[in-house]
Amino acid sequence: MANHPKTERTFVLIKPDGLQRTLVGEIMRRYERLGLKLVGIKMLVPTAEHIEKHYTLHPGWKKAVGEKSIESYIKKGKKPPSDNPLVVGEQVIERLKKYLTSGPVIASVWQGAHAVGIVRKVTGGTEPLSSDVGTIRGDFVLDSYQMADTDDRAIRNLIHASGSVEEANAEIPHWFKKEELVNYRLVQEQILYDVNLDGLLE
Repeated sequence: MANHPKTERTFVLIKPDGLQRTLVGEIMRRYERLGLKLVGIKMLVPTAEHIEKHYTLHPGWKKAVGEKSIESYIKKGKKPPSDNPLVVGEQVIERLKKYLTSGPVIASVWQGAHAVGIVRKVTGGTEPLSSDVGTIRGDFVLDSYQMADTDDRAIRNLIHASGSVEEANAEIPHWFKKEELVNYRLVQEQILYDVNLDGLLE
């Protein structure tokens, strides 16, 4: 029998700017209000190697991000730094390493129905400028690709969230040992998931 959707897990990293802007509580509150359950959390300063491995867990990531960047440069009428997506992808990773090792981060794992998609929706698009109002990035960040490119840095968008269940399944063990994730019951899960809402009336 397939796992129930309520057991889906996703990985969320609050980046150094999220901590420096004192938005940790606000970010986590958004996920908690949805009904997601926090099952793992830690604070650390990651190494450059750990960050590189994180982004290369997904075999085609470097090439895909390079292609996306080249396309973005061309759309803006600018010359890309290289026509080779792997070269551009490598530059993106170098920027990310600098950004994500600049201070402490908070790594967390959230569980609940459709956790991956729900977290992505509430977090907002990668670029804060074009993220919808009501999303975390849309409400709390004013950065843009244009500013990041001008300053030759990674875009500061507070959060990394797994893009798919497959990504989450690769990212969670990269950041957490099995014993660091806690299986427990939240009282509110009865309201969210019990079929008949048994036991509400005395």
